[in-house]
Amino acid sequence: MAVDTPARIAILGAGPIGLETALYARFLGYEVDIIEQGRIGASVHDWSDVRMFSPFHMNCSSLGLAAIEAQDPEYQAPAKDALLTGGEWLTRYLLPLAQTDLLNDHIQQQTTVVHVGRSQLRKRDLPADDSRHSADFRILLQDADGTERIGTSDVVIDTTGVYSQANWLGVGGIPAVGERQLRDQIHYRLPAILGDQRDRFAERTTLLIGSGYTAATNAVALNNLISETTDTQVIWLTRKPAGTGPIRSIPDDRLPERAALTAQANALAHGSDERFRYLGETGVLSIEQREGRYHVEIAGDPGETLVVDEVIANVGFRPDLSLFQELQVHQCYASEGPMKLAATLLAQDSADCLDQAATGPDSLLNPEPNFYLLGSKSYGRNSNFLFAHGLQQVRDLFTVIGDREGLDLYAGMKHLG
Repeated sequence: MAVDTPARIAILGAGPIGLETALYARFLGYEVDIIEQGRIGASVHDWSDVRMFSPFHMNCSSLGLAAIEAQDPEYQAPAKDALLTGGEWLTRYLLPLAQTDLLNDHIQQQTTVVHVGRSQLRKRDLPADDSRHSADFRILLQDADGTERIGTSDVVIDTTGVYSQANWLGVGGIPAVGERQLRDQIHYRLPAILGDQRDRFAERTTLLIGSGYTAATNAVALNNLISETTDTQVIWLTRKPAGTGPIRSIPDDRLPERAALTAQANALAHGSDERFRYLGETGVLSIEQREGRYHVEIAGDPGETLVVDEVIANVGFRPDLSLFQELQVHQCYASEGPMKLAATLLAQDSADCLDQAATGPDSLLNPEPNFYLLGSKSYGRNSNFLFAHGLQQVRDLFTVIGDREGLDLYAGMKHLG
């Protein structure tokens, strides 16, 4: 729905897409509040040692570069084909962007969004009625010291991502028996296996669960430890058929680093080193900690109980839907993403995220006027999101909010290279 400047837009999350969304809004003259529960780029900090598959020109915007260069004439952007680590992306692009005058004073860090609703309206009021837009959004916020307060806005854009909410590792996607009690001890992301957490994995046995690129990255890192130590062992467990590779190969992959990781991980799964064991077509039934070690019961005929020192569960993520439970958001029953976008993505089903076509402004619309989901959260449990897709969403969204078909601030800025 069109909203005239200088309306106030609340942007939930100060990650990569949150910052880019706020920048676009500021260039168009909107007032913005960027609300971040942790620190800027919090999820990127968690994989700061990991190198990205995609080159820098796919992980920046012409608008962002222009803003940074206007702030700091001495700024030197990375080469357009550079493959940065997460930490390098933070220090060389995301943090300089957040520190520009356009954004710096509008970011509220260590502030949690508890719930979003409408002033004087509840979820069941005026179903799918555009007149709901006349009631301001009412946002319950909690500061770092626990103090609660209310914020208001004309538009809410949720870019909080999915990284804070990992899936469960048990068979069928539900918690394995005992998993809920051990949630804070299991690694669901990318631990610094070769960095400051090395001692937790070296000369110990690790159970790795999952068949995506995150699991592949951890598998390769753990194998490096095997080559450097004498008693490091790995058990890699997936649901994939035992005779196939755990990571799906993409023919003629246009991202060489991704192709190399896939080949390396699949070779490990079918290698002959007894210290690296691969188990396909199975899953976790229960997990229990006894005397400092994990006893993990896995499915099979016959089943087996594995005894390990660390558990890494790279089983994907899901969106936190609690923030907007009082809003009218139509969600996909399979992916938990907004329905229009989910249907468009399903129609484009492809193994390669690079094949994803622009989904268009209409796919971003919800029954709730002026409430939008952008970034990885908009994809729900679909893991094919790229930063470049997020920039397309930002551009498309502001053709709606600004009521200007064809509006594209990115096209008007100097391009990298």
